[in-house]
Amino acid sequence: MLIGVPKEIKTNENRVGLVPAGVEALVREGHQVQVETGAGIGSGFSDENYVAAGATIAPSADATWANADMIIKVKEPIAVEWPRMRPGLVMYTYFHFAADEPLTRAVMKSGAIAIAYETVQLPGGQLPLLTPMSEVAGRLAVQEGAKYNEKLFGGRGVLLGGVPGVKPAKVVIIGGGVVGINSAKMAAGLGADVTILDTSLDRLRYLDDVLPANVDTVFSNRHNILDAVKDADLIIGAVLIPGKKAPHLITKEDLKGIPDGCVIVDVAVDQGGCVETIKPTTHENPTYFVEGVLHYAVANMPGAVPRTSTLALTNATLPYAIKLANLGWKDACRQDGALKLGLNVVDGKIVYPGVAEAFGLECTAVDAVL
Repeated sequence: MLIGVPKEIKTNENRVGLVPAGVEALVREGHQVQVETGAGIGSGFSDENYVAAGATIAPSADATWANADMIIKVKEPIAVEWPRMRPGLVMYTYFHFAADEPLTRAVMKSGAIAIAYETVQLPGGQLPLLTPMSEVAGRLAVQEGAKYNEKLFGGRGVLLGGVPGVKPAKVVIIGGGVVGINSAKMAAGLGADVTILDTSLDRLRYLDDVLPANVDTVFSNRHNILDAVKDADLIIGAVLIPGKKAPHLITKEDLKGIPDGCVIVDVAVDQGGCVETIKPTTHENPTYFVEGVLHYAVANMPGAVPRTSTLALTNATLPYAIKLANLGWKDACRQDGALKLGLNVVDGKIVYPGVAEAFGLECTAVDAVL
C-alpha cells in the first residue's frame, strides 16, 4: 500500500500524522510511505529524518494525495483539501464530524472512506486514539487557564495556587473523563481549589480515590454546575459523548452569574463545546469575551506542543495504521471491533449513528458496507 502523509495546514497546526519511526515500521511491513516536504518540521522531524527511515518526499500536497491508497493525518481535511479526496481513498485522522456538517457532506460527496480516530473504541469504552490528545489537552487547559487568568490577558489576576495568607484560585472541571482527570491533576498540583463534576457515581468514586485532597468530587447536574461556577476563576469544559455533539451545560444566560474575568477553557469545542457561547478559535487569536467572561476555545490545543503531541498520538495510531495497511480497511475493520467503530463515512454513506443524528441524516448499518 502507498501511504501519504501530508503537511497539516490548519492554522498553527504543527503536528504530523506519522513520525519517522512509524515510517520505518510500515516500510518494514512492505509498504511505501510518501511524506510531503516539510510535513514534520513543526514537530522537529526533517525530510532527511523521513528519508533515512525509508520514506520518499513528495514536492507538494497534490503529489502526496494523488497516488496514495491511504492518507494519515492529524486534523480533519479543511476546505482547500476537499478536492483532493476521491472515491476509495482511505483517510485516517481526527474528523469530529458531528460538529461540522459541511465537512461531513464533503466527505460523503467524495466517496472516500473516513476512519475517525476519535470514535475507535475498545470493548470497555476506552477511546485509545483520542486518549493521548485528551491527556495533552487536559494538562494544557490548566496551563493556558493559568496564563489567561493573569490580568495582562484579561483574567481576574489570580494565581492558581495562591500564596500563604491568600486563598488559591477555584478551578471547576465539568467532566471526569481523560481530559477532566488530567486537568484535575495539573490544577491540584499547582495548589488550586479544584471541583470536578461527572454524572457517573462510579467515576466519581474512582476520582475521589486517586486525586489529592484539594480536589472535591460533585455529581453533575444543573443545580450543582451553577453552584460551582458562581465563584470560579477557571472553568474547564471536559464533556465528551463519543461521536456526538457535546451538550451545552453552561448557557449564555448562565454567564451573568459567573465572575467577570473568569476564564473558560472548553476542550470539547471540537465536538461543539459544552458552553453555549463557545466558538472555535486559533492559537493566533485564542480568546474572546462574552458577558465579561474570557472564552478560550482553540480547536487544536495539542498543536501548541507538537513535539509531545505528535509522539503521543503516533504511539497510539500506528498499530491500527499497520493493520489497515496490511489487511486493507475492510478486513481490518471486520477483524478489529474497535477499528470498525472508527468508520464514520464510507462510499458516501454515514455509518456512525452519532454523526447521522447530529444532522438528521440517514445512517447505514456499518456491516452493510463491510
